Amino acid sequence: MNIKEVATRAGLPAKTIRYYEEIGLIAPRRQANGYRVFAETDLHKLAFIGRARSLGFTIDDCRQLLALYDDKDRASADVKRLARAHLAEIGTKIAELRAMQRTLSDLVAACAGDGRPDCPILGGLAAGRG
Repeated sequence: MNIKEVATRAGLPAKTIRYYEEIGLIAPRRQANGYRVFAETDLHKLAFIGRARSLGFTIDDCRQLLALYDDKDRASADVKRLARAHLAEIGTKIAELRAMQRTLSDLVAACAGDGRPDCPILGGLAAGRG
């Protein structure tokens, strides 16, 4: 497969695939003319990476997950440990987003939104409240 076909089948932009090759996540074969030739295994890895990235795993996490996937002697506990750590990070981010939402909601509610120059939103941002 060429890069256009593998990009379509994996649901990833060709630019992303080139980046993944550049950082060593995949290593497609090269023809004599330099064109990439992707095998089914490359497609499978790209789909795997795409799914992992859609769940918020970092590039480094993806590298570890691919290594675990390729290691047939791996312990599932190693995979679970990585996924559990990522899940904890997501929980922390959600809590931070909820706190931001509450703060901004309070600031928006406090603002009259009329023609007067007094604005609690700007005052809250300047004071660093929240």
